[in-house]
Amino acid sequence: MSARTSGTAVTADGRRPDGTVRVPSPAPAGGPDALGAGFGLEPDDLPDGLVVADETGRVICFNAAAARITDIAPEDAVGRPLEHALPLQDIEGRRWWRLTDPYGGLAIRRGQPERNLLLGGREVLVSARYVRSRPTGPVQRLVIALRGTEARRRTELSHAELIATVAHELRSPLTSVKGFTATLLQKWERFTDDQKRLMLETVDADANRVTRLIAELLDISRIDSGRLEVRRQRVDMSAAVRRHVQAQTTAGQRPDRFLIRMLEPLPDLWADPDKVDQVLGNLLENAVRHGEGTVTIEVGPVTDATSTEGTSVTVSDEGPGIPEESMSRVFTRFWRGSKRGGTGLGLYIVKGIVEAHGGTITVGRAPAGGAQFRFSLPVATPAFMA
Repeated sequence: MSARTSGTAVTADGRRPDGTVRVPSPAPAGGPDALGAGFGLEPDDLPDGLVVADETGRVICFNAAAARITDIAPEDAVGRPLEHALPLQDIEGRRWWRLTDPYGGLAIRRGQPERNLLLGGREVLVSARYVRSRPTGPVQRLVIALRGTEARRRTELSHAELIATVAHELRSPLTSVKGFTATLLQKWERFTDDQKRLMLETVDADANRVTRLIAELLDISRIDSGRLEVRRQRVDMSAAVRRHVQAQTTAGQRPDRFLIRMLEPLPDLWADPDKVDQVLGNLLENAVRHGEGTVTIEVGPVTDATSTEGTSVTVSDEGPGIPEESMSRVFTRFWRGSKRGGTGLGLYIVKGIVEAHGGTITVGRAPAGGAQFRFSLPVATPAFMA
């Protein structure tokens, strides 16, 4: 038999190319030699670190991923006792293998769940499986999986960035609300009715800003956990688009800045009207805030022969557009197309809403050079028929 390591084969007589000898042991079914039985799979093909120790506690397999994660050369691990080849410690500095005692501990143990351990000052995620010849028999193989902590750090960094963004976005409106309300309470009689109205309108606008941010956070939580509910009703996409354009013009935008194109007849659409409004509102607001020139909204049936029947909406502008290298990050958290404010969460939420409906959304360059967002929603069925 030979136990495969990263570039090192250990022969049946226990000798390796460097002349050192390990304690030989036969490989039972399910050992490292059987890892790729029928698949042509080698330990070095695995994306995670793999370390295998035999019944005597000596390492017989140490793959390339394990070498990369631990920074230990395979030739320095294979043939050595596990405790010396992989000197893991818990966060309190206790030697892990002595603490868990896989070979001499409880015979009913089947392994160790993944946990964060230390190896020479670096953090490593470690899990273990005890392979026994019978349920309470001696350990024949100790199979250890190793993973780096980079993915977990990225997740923690994303959470920290979310908290920092939320704290920053909340601070400004809450400071304004607190300042104006305190001033009004202390000096109510000194202000004219017009001054009071201006202050209260400012407080109301800032309260709405806080409400929107909290709604975004709830949406992100539901999207990430897969709990975003879609309550399907009949949706008139043409009327929804016209309603949002009217809201933009009421807010001060020029009516001639918007061009609506309807390619009828449209198929019946069953979707969540509130969430469709959220998608349309976000895309139109982005086009107005970050784009230039005419904002074109085109609504029509899905024309792609490979797609199911549905409705597509395209929103494009005539601004500078999105750089090619940034298009892959548009729908990620905290992406901002410019420095004109915003949390950078809107398009992430839009993508989550569209996909919760079973639809798709893409970004590209508009014919006039600006950004172009296109989303498609399938016809689907109403909630009471689903």
